[in-house]
Amino acid sequence: MLRIPAMLLAAGRGERMRPLTDATPKPLLQVRGKPLMGWLLQALAHGGVGRVVVNTAWLGEQIETELGAVFSPQPLCASGVLAVAPGPLQMDYSHEGRDFGGALETAGGIARALPVLCPADAPKEYAGLFWLLAGDVFAPEFVFSEAAVARFAASDKLAHLWLVPNPAHNPRGDFGLSLAPGAGVALALNLPADDPRPRYTYSTIGLYRKALFEAPWCEIPAGNPQGIKAPLAPLLRKAMDNGRVSAELYAGAWTDVGTPARLAQLNQAQQYARDGLKTP
Repeated sequence: MLRIPAMLLAAGRGERMRPLTDATPKPLLQVRGKPLMGWLLQALAHGGVGRVVVNTAWLGEQIETELGAVFSPQPLCASGVLAVAPGPLQMDYSHEGRDFGGALETAGGIARALPVLCPADAPKEYAGLFWLLAGDVFAPEFVFSEAAVARFAASDKLAHLWLVPNPAHNPRGDFGLSLAPGAGVALALNLPADDPRPRYTYSTIGLYRKALFEAPWCEIPAGNPQGIKAPLAPLLRKAMDNGRVSAELYAGAWTDVGTPARLAQLNQAQQYARDGLKTP
């Protein structure tokens, strides 16, 4: 298996989730009986990932205390039969709050974590490749598959994104999607504002190469020793303009748990399912 590592983004303040996030970091809020980020860690483990780097800032000590150095996934249950549980996840942390006084935004946080995420002595078959996902997304059906990793590893792309239909809170979407003639792969498109082609929302789940966070794509020094804050979208758009980002649509259950109302809806749907009732 191409056991590439993963980075789980968990440094945000969660302003829209207040007051719930005043005392609890958003990735630790309970969704259907477990911490929100626990669903993602479970899926990563069952997908063969063996190591996860979590970046933290707001109340980050709670995240490390909750998860510790090792995350032990539960076995999957199919047709009433428990399958063998996958191996545990090694947990590493990049403490942006402790080191710099706050979150470094997405690209800044990834650049900071790269020496741990993609060390120089990583096995050659997946050196410089990693999964990236946000700790505040609920996608219980997503499969972190070896086949997807193998396809990405064999390509020349800097990133491969999973896009979803636009939710109500992001009606304009983020990126376009097009199958390039003869390319055999769908490309993510950085569409101009007046382009009529449909856009889709970035699920926050993707495969990435370390090279996207190096020159000429990114100007942050290796390891981001100065704690430079930088968003991810400009890097992706620059790479898209050069045909270096592929993408596909994901049709499974997906929720950006960005407000107390969305969190309540997820938990209410679970309660109705237990009671054998239809969700209102």
